[in-house]
Amino acid sequence: MKLNGATIPDHVVQRVVARRGSEHCFADLDPARTALVVVDLQRGFMDETVGHAVVPSARDIVPAVNRLAAAVRQTGGGVFWIKNTHDAACLTEWSVAQDMATPEMRAKRAAAMSEGTPGHELWPTLDVQPEDEIVLKYRFSAFLPGASDLPDRLRARGFDTVLITGTVTNVCCESSARDAMMTNFRVIMLSDGNAANTQAEHDASLTAFFNIFGDVMDTDMVVGLLHGAATAKAA
Repeated sequence: MKLNGATIPDHVVQRVVARRGSEHCFADLDPARTALVVVDLQRGFMDETVGHAVVPSARDIVPAVNRLAAAVRQTGGGVFWIKNTHDAACLTEWSVAQDMATPEMRAKRAAAMSEGTPGHELWPTLDVQPEDEIVLKYRFSAFLPGASDLPDRLRARGFDTVLITGTVTNVCCESSARDAMMTNFRVIMLSDGNAANTQAEHDASLTAFFNIFGDVMDTDMVVGLLHGAATAKAA
């Protein structure tokens, strides 16, 4: 299955169709129940001058993310900008992650991801609007219990479907997408709205997610479904 930005092997698609009955199990989007979740598109992951783990391709997905955000707002959904955040509690409550990095890398991440630092800021060309919500997260996954208040915010506004975009595809984005599904959200990962260090890692992540956890679509497909559903409802 070829999508903008990714390819999922045919044998995986065939397996999914046999299990679910169609390629896209969440093509019946209800715009009013759909939220765009933008994971970690911050300077710390996109700007070499202040970043600690820069993914250059993350800059390339900004137009797709902005287009999705506009479509979601126009059709009655919500947009949530997630900010990877370091604080003092991470040193003890998530000490395993600290132990897996060198002292230099630990210091670099803290400098880039702490509140008030340039690295913690959202990328400047993202189309963040006043009605959007900003969410801080303290683990890879935004849906892991205790990692953020995103699930509560989504449910409070009646959203049961989430569109996952951001970086890194195979780390925070996939972790969030899997946990969202396992906490009973319908989840779509965007093939051209996520970014990884390599195309191979990106495709492998989306393939693993599509195989078991949810749906994968590209921006053209999702925007078309949102507007089509909104038009049908209005009629």
